[in-house]
Amino acid sequence: MGVAMDSNTSRPMPPPNTGSVLLNLLSNLSLKFLHFERRFDPWIRPAFDATLRDPIARLVTTLINRGRPREDLKIAEERMLPGEEQFVDSIIETFRAQMSGLWKRGGFERGGNTKTHGIVRAEFIVHEGLAPQFRHGIFAEPRTYRAWVRFSGPGPYITPDIDDVGFMSISVKLMGVPGPKLMEEEKFTQDFFGVSPPTFVTPDVRANAQLQRASLQNAPTFYFINFHNSHVLDFIMQGLWIKTQSSPFEAPYFSCVPYLLGEGQAMQYSFWPKWDKRTPIPRLPLRPPDDYLRQAMVSTLGKRDVEIDFRVQLQTDPLAMPVEDVSVEWDEDVSTPVTVATLHIPPQQVDRTAADRSGGAQNCHAALGRRRDIVRSRKIGGHAITIAAIPPRAQRKEERPAPHERFVITAQSGGNVLVQFREERGLAAGPFDEGARFARLLSIDKRMQRVGGHGAPR
Repeated sequence: MGVAMDSNTSRPMPPPNTGSVLLNLLSNLSLKFLHFERRFDPWIRPAFDATLRDPIARLVTTLINRGRPREDLKIAEERMLPGEEQFVDSIIETFRAQMSGLWKRGGFERGGNTKTHGIVRAEFIVHEGLAPQFRHGIFAEPRTYRAWVRFSGPGPYITPDIDDVGFMSISVKLMGVPGPKLMEEEKFTQDFFGVSPPTFVTPDVRANAQLQRASLQNAPTFYFINFHNSHVLDFIMQGLWIKTQSSPFEAPYFSCVPYLLGEGQAMQYSFWPKWDKRTPIPRLPLRPPDDYLRQAMVSTLGKRDVEIDFRVQLQTDPLAMPVEDVSVEWDEDVSTPVTVATLHIPPQQVDRTAADRSGGAQNCHAALGRRRDIVRSRKIGGHAITIAAIPPRAQRKEERPAPHERFVITAQSGGNVLVQFREERGLAAGPFDEGARFARLLSIDKRMQRVGGHGAPR
């Protein structure tokens, strides 16, 4: 993997290491073609998206569904994959090897969604008058939650924005959410995740283990295209949505995987910006600044606020809207997404230094919900994914104070970094183990917290 690198400055993707001169050459050529296309994409993509993207997506989804076995599952029902624990173990070990090669001890980064574009404070406003099927957990009654939002790129590398694969991600941490959680240090929070493609990059944990092995060789293209176990349809599906992004505020984000919404009811969710204009990308077709996406955030929030719709799509057909295959796009003609909340980001200063240094320390976890309401979404290697099943009990006196302005790194020792939040009502501090950070997104199982070699989080 070469010399280990410190974070968080943009750098080129490491060279492929497939063990084959020919495969390394093909990987390099495909990457160069992608980088060339990205320079002209903004002039081509709008017309393509308007005319061809959705028809092609429907065709690809039809072909994926024809190749799927009938699972005979009910709504919100799951089934263990044969050999699932072995696939999870493989993912853990691959992440260990990749993270240890990429990052120095004490400076470990996430294994995915690695580059931080910016962290902003926001409000998550639950709407009034929701239909009964949506009024569960945090959506049970109208309320405004304080929130922190992290916008980021793909991973596991931290490359210039124009050189990444072309998708973005969002992590939203709500503050002041009571109820029992799976993780002791997250008693009063609730997290949401989303990426810009509407389907996940792999259909299940078996395929994800295969992808991670290709990623370890810095040649993920050969996960999709090979002669023994290819995923060409997934490659096309991802390619329909990855592109030269203009701003983190100007793309939709999708959960990709299902979550529980109350008892026996599965859903997916998505974030949809209300702003329909596009920020010009500087210097194209020449090379734009390495962090032009962050610059777009800074410019926007220096002038105006940002509003993003939060939509929920209920599972109504377990065959057309599967839980166990997250490469399938849920059909909006079968179940129409409904806006249940608004994410409001007020004008503010996005501090570059604070975002660089604290972006990696902001922990968001998929497994934050009531223990008995977990949809065990193992498709991506995770054991616990749930979102809106937390009872709206009033425990305000125990509420964790919300950060006011920024994260401040105050101490760092070995694999642990002490993060203090400057708050309106005091100061709270907590240590985070950097090596185990992404493992927590993969599983809540204690054995997974050894990723990166720093031990379990405290």
